[in-house]
Amino acid sequence: MMDGAGTTDSENTAVRRHFHDELDQLQVRLMAMAGLVEQLVVKATRAVLELDIELGEQVGVEDDAVDELELELDDRVVRLLALHQPMAVDLRQIVATSKVVNDLERMGDHAVNVGRAATHLARRTPLPEVREIEEMVAIVREMVSDALAAYVSRNVVTARMVCITDRKVNDLRNSLQRILISYMLENPKSISAALEMLFVSQNLERIADLATNISEDVVFLVEGRSIKHGADHAEGDDEGHGSGASAAS
Repeated sequence: MMDGAGTTDSENTAVRRHFHDELDQLQVRLMAMAGLVEQLVVKATRAVLELDIELGEQVGVEDDAVDELELELDDRVVRLLALHQPMAVDLRQIVATSKVVNDLERMGDHAVNVGRAATHLARRTPLPEVREIEEMVAIVREMVSDALAAYVSRNVVTARMVCITDRKVNDLRNSLQRILISYMLENPKSISAALEMLFVSQNLERIADLATNISEDVVFLVEGRSIKHGADHAEGDDEGHGSGASAAS
């Protein structure tokens, strides 16, 4: 039987199957990118805590693979949109995937910044042990892991918890800033190292923000509603921001 465009049911089924195969492969490659980025975050933060120059430099080298995956995934997204013109849930998944790819690439860049700062810290006058940086590292690592797990399992409960946890990172960063300013005032020789540690804390905070972005996209993907900037409205609601794509931006 043919549809209005002269296409048989079997042809439509084959096209649909091909589309979902490509969509599945998109998710497989996205998870490969996510795994690489999560490892970069772990290595960069370990380099800071252990003042490991070699490990810090390694992060910058390994980020090249993340950039290559970003280009590949962007190309896959464009091809899916152009060739298949997906609707509803499929479109939402592709839009969310594109946003997660962007967040992961930026997360990798911030991990590189942390790794580079670790190599500088290792050569500076040592700072007294700062509990807040260790807490930030632990929480940020967990946020990244939980956000990615929430995306894989489409778990909105975990995703919302990541969003809530982001406030702890902001509080720790503010506390750390006060401590480091105090160190610099008391010991001018610590200024260089303290500034590097401030830079680390800023990048950790950005990584946490990006994990939050991914978690917000999980809620959008599953529920069709945006929770960004404190909003909580369904796709297409009058008080919303229009289409699902714009609501997720």
